[in-house]
Amino acid sequence: MTNETMITVHQTARPHGFPTPDLFAFTESPVPAPEPGTALVENLLWSVDPYHREAMDGDFLWTLNSPMEGRTLGRVLDSRDPGLRPGDLVLHRKGWRTHALVARAEVRPVPDLGPGVPLAAHLSILGGTGLSAYVGLTRIARLQAGEDLFVSAAAGGVGTAAGRFARLLGAGRIVGSAGSARKVAHLTGHIGFDAAFDYHEGPVAALLAKAAPDGVDAVLDGVGGDHLEAAIGSLREYGRIAWVGAVAQYHSLATPPPAPRNLFDLVEKSARLEGFLVRNHMDAQEELYDFAVPHLRSGRLEPDVTVTEGFEHIVTAFLGMLRGENTGKALVSTRGLES
Repeated sequence: MTNETMITVHQTARPHGFPTPDLFAFTESPVPAPEPGTALVENLLWSVDPYHREAMDGDFLWTLNSPMEGRTLGRVLDSRDPGLRPGDLVLHRKGWRTHALVARAEVRPVPDLGPGVPLAAHLSILGGTGLSAYVGLTRIARLQAGEDLFVSAAAGGVGTAAGRFARLLGAGRIVGSAGSARKVAHLTGHIGFDAAFDYHEGPVAALLAKAAPDGVDAVLDGVGGDHLEAAIGSLREYGRIAWVGAVAQYHSLATPPPAPRNLFDLVEKSARLEGFLVRNHMDAQEELYDFAVPHLRSGRLEPDVTVTEGFEHIVTAFLGMLRGENTGKALVSTRGLES
């Protein structure tokens, strides 16, 4: 294995609008040998995420013509660190490549959580995606049993996790927005949403008012723009909005959508709008395990994933995720991997 070629994806230019495949290059090099204090990992499962689109616009995360970053699950092949043994499964952030050299501080062991917990769960409902949903609901929006919830981009990784978690937390009415009739049917038929709407069918505020005529107590928003404005309008007194992303402006940073025109409603309703980054809440990981793993084992909870086989298709999977072609978390796996 250590004599094989390593393939790494580089971003070669900044996008103008929606990204295109020509902005990426697959580069080959010899698989490196580990140095003292490092281990060689063969990557098996990659996460492609909405935040990667934002990373394409500047050097804060992805530098042009350099290996790209992303959440990844891999297996240790060779090690010169006694704390990392061949065969160990680890989580790390050196994705978008077939192999990676890692130090122990750069990885987190994949915990053995028993039967009923597939590998894909560690990059979806138990990974950063699920943690975003869990933190957004429990720490930021502080959802209480019986309260009504609106989730934007509800058919994506964070949205589907939020819907499933909210049901387990005892939420009242759960409403979601999605980008197609197929996804709306999936939300209400499989995820546990009480109502959902296709945001292409009219003004989001009107669609949300129809789906939640009595308003909502809490919101998990990953879109911004008109969705955030609609969420503010739908809030009841003392409502809370957890703002986790702004998909609406990822492809148009030069001319982002206008800010909500009803921000003062937050004052009139004594409501709260709070943004958050999941990386500031990593202390909630064990709490998420305690909450979610028993439900995974019992079958009450399942990861919602769209898996593309073959590392060579990672760019296609990423662009498809940005177009909304996935349901649940978008992942890429090595061929034949039991995910």
